[in-house]
Amino acid sequence: MSTRTLIRGGLVITAADETHADVLIEDGRIAAIAAHGSTVAQGWTADRVIDATDRYVIPGGVDAHTHMELPFGGTFASDTFETGTRAAAWGGTTTIVDFAVQSQGQSLRAGLDAWYAKADGQCAIDYGFHMILSDVNEGSLKEMDRLVEEGITSFKLFMAYPGVFYSDDGQILRAMQRAESNGGLIMMHAENGIAIDVLVEQALARGERDPRYHGEVRKALLEAEATHRAIQLARVAGAPLYVVHVSAEEALAELATARDKGLPVFGETCPQYLFLSTDNLAEPDFEGAKYVCSTPLRPKEHQAALWRGLRTNDLQVVSTDHCPFCFTGQKELGRGDFSKIPNGLPGVENRMDLLHQAVVDGHITRRRWIEIACATPARMFGLYPKKGTLAPGADADVVIYDPHAEQTVSAETHHMNVDYSAYEGKRLTGQVETVLSRGELVIEQRRFTGRAGHGGYVPRATCQYLG
Repeated sequence: MSTRTLIRGGLVITAADETHADVLIEDGRIAAIAAHGSTVAQGWTADRVIDATDRYVIPGGVDAHTHMELPFGGTFASDTFETGTRAAAWGGTTTIVDFAVQSQGQSLRAGLDAWYAKADGQCAIDYGFHMILSDVNEGSLKEMDRLVEEGITSFKLFMAYPGVFYSDDGQILRAMQRAESNGGLIMMHAENGIAIDVLVEQALARGERDPRYHGEVRKALLEAEATHRAIQLARVAGAPLYVVHVSAEEALAELATARDKGLPVFGETCPQYLFLSTDNLAEPDFEGAKYVCSTPLRPKEHQAALWRGLRTNDLQVVSTDHCPFCFTGQKELGRGDFSKIPNGLPGVENRMDLLHQAVVDGHITRRRWIEIACATPARMFGLYPKKGTLAPGADADVVIYDPHAEQTVSAETHHMNVDYSAYEGKRLTGQVETVLSRGELVIEQRRFTGRAGHGGYVPRATCQYLG
């Protein structure tokens, strides 16, 4: 049965345009867009009509950095693919790109198959995968070529976490050389993990054990140094580079310098670095553990630089790095030793609303909101124009957004499977009202109407910012 949905009377916002227009959806795709009140739009009929008067009609968000069910520090991220994608939908995100993990000594294929199995039939929205390389060797380098052909076109390496995910400069260079030849994009966790481990050991020896020391040992200069080194290795390999979760002004300066030279270097930041700071890490009674993530939260003065980077396009994407651990029983593993606190924050449900607040506060424009949260991540990771925009032929991933609704963020009302909110008590203007994923209602007037298994795996093309 062919179904037609008509979204009428809203302000349609994409990265390129804002127009008062009606959107016609047929068979899971956008069939047409026409000016509201035009002869064309007036002639449309549909099985379902959604009134979007006084609302924004925007593309579903693309969160290109999530970690559902990630094993870390002797425990697992608390959101499953089912709970995490449902929460994403509540927050106006209709596509996630999660990370499949190669374990040391295992093949990429074994890691990827394990993640396919975790997600299959569980997701409320569409999903893709990046591949984490934890063991760069001849076998895994060959496998990279096959994965690119299969639609896994980005590979994450870590300059941090020795003994777990860490790759040395030689391994990084080899992986970058391989990406240069197969069209893949290298994503980099840029922190000098070897030096950080020395500082952790010294801090613990001095009896500095509270969560705030997590931020103090993971120094901004060590993020900047690793970012610089990653850029130079990428230049040697002739490969593009995407630096994840940029948190420090000094690291951003390295990206800006490279981009000023015309190098294919890209940067992502996350809401936690834009809205939270070391003040949160210093909260008393171990509350600071809720805010332990890596790269860590920085002093407040870094926020202005990150906002500026988003305006100047030295940072192109805002993703969440959603990796939730409950305060009770998980974050508490690090009581008395900050280095044992599982690293990660919940945020997949909050990103679109927090970035709308940034529009309200004057940090970014409405179109830039859509650009950094929908269009650019889709282009960066080979999903555009199927995802990330509203245009004829695109998937009908559409959010009806109420820009005037007032809400207070709280663990009491969020849908992520975690017992606290990183933004508890924060008042926001703007709220997701209705969400369609490939034309199907998953949130209708603030009610979840979706289901596990609606979301499908999406193979990706290579990065669309490269020739």
